Amino acid sequence: MAESSTMGGGARERRDRDGAGRPRNARPRDGLGRPLPRGATGVPTTPEDVVLSPSAALTQAQRLIEAGQPFHAHEVLEGVWKSAPDNERELWRGLAQLAVGLTHGARGNPTGASRLLLRAAERVARYADRAPHGIPAADLASWATELARHIERHGLEQIPASALTPRLHS
Repeated sequence: MAESSTMGGGARERRDRDGAGRPRNARPRDGLGRPLPRGATGVPTTPEDVVLSPSAALTQAQRLIEAGQPFHAHEVLEGVWKSAPDNERELWRGLAQLAVGLTHGARGNPTGASRLLLRAAERVARYADRAPHGIPAADLASWATELARHIERHGLEQIPASALTPRLHS
């Protein structure tokens, strides 16, 4: 089902919605998740209704982060977060936030990057002693905190690509 919405400048545009009426964005996206004009060729994304196993999601998210597509890794991790059992949900939410922090950094937003990385570190650290699925929660929380602090002190300059590629699973 589609609904009209007023976009900037008063123009009317049809908003893509799913069967439950929640908004979807069917526009193509670039590697960092920014919307492209309708009809443009974008980077393939994970469909919203796909639910991957934790192992498959970690492998896919790792591949996307290594390919410089943290926004798309976020989409994969968000799918697991939304379907995870209650006792794992905040871990997956933290992993998704970690990918969003990397996205903000790649888009040149140091404030958003450091804030999301710190939120991610806080959530993931709660699982340091009991993280499932081979997720090195303590290492990821330390990595995210250190990166966020570096960004706060020095900005996004001079961060090697290797420092922007966390290890999501062992």
